[in-house]
Amino acid sequence: MINFAIHALKRYPWFRRINAKITYSILAKYIPSEDWNYMNYGYIPNADEYAEQALTGGTQTNAMQMYYYLVHNAGITGKDVLEVGSGRGGGARLITENFNPATYTGMDIADSAVKLANKNHPLKNLKFIQGSAESIPLADSSMDIVINVESCHAYGSVDNFLKEVKRVLKPGGHFLMVDFRNEENVENMNTLKQQLSNTGMEMVRQEDITGNVIRSIEAEDDAKKKRIQELVPRRWQNLFSEFAGVVDSKFYQTLKNGKRLYYRFELRKRDK
Repeated sequence: MINFAIHALKRYPWFRRINAKITYSILAKYIPSEDWNYMNYGYIPNADEYAEQALTGGTQTNAMQMYYYLVHNAGITGKDVLEVGSGRGGGARLITENFNPATYTGMDIADSAVKLANKNHPLKNLKFIQGSAESIPLADSSMDIVINVESCHAYGSVDNFLKEVKRVLKPGGHFLMVDFRNEENVENMNTLKQQLSNTGMEMVRQEDITGNVIRSIEAEDDAKKKRIQELVPRRWQNLFSEFAGVVDSKFYQTLKNGKRLYYRFELRKRDK
């Protein structure tokens, strides 16, 4: 019943905004586990995709690979980077430690998530701030790279978010994102592609990575279910299992049957 009500209300922008803020605030406040730093569904690379894959994070390794895959060719070193929807901050720390940006700002709408991330990831060139993706509290043309991992599907207005991304990017700056869309919804993957095209930024790369995400979910299913049992109160475990995308969840089934697609995009803000 709860899942049905949430699904019905997600068509309304105001509900998506409130739902995201409340959900991630609660998770950070009541499940502040220091060894749970990533919230994406994970990525298993293709066999010959890139040479460096020496990431070890136990049950979080595939989620770490998602971040590594997104940025490993992006030229992060020495750049000013913004992550919109930084969550618990694990991806921000991974990129900061491995790719050495000049600055890395993680921004999230949930204040408790920001506090948790600042507590767990105290690096000198990394900070976390509270803010809305639809009104980013940073100056025009201030960032070399903007990152968004599995987050913008929850925003009230993706168009407003993309306008803000373009505003804060420097000329020649890059926008890197991964996200999914349900093909049965009006706002499906074709809609997202059109929204990205409407920004006027150059599409450098787009790639369907649904299969890589499916393999990740399947590979870590037993470990994920065990962690849910350990960390989540029993009365919320079924709801959280759907949110986490375990193998028998509706989320996983729609990925598996092709009704939900998961893509990676890279765009470049034109110099003029």
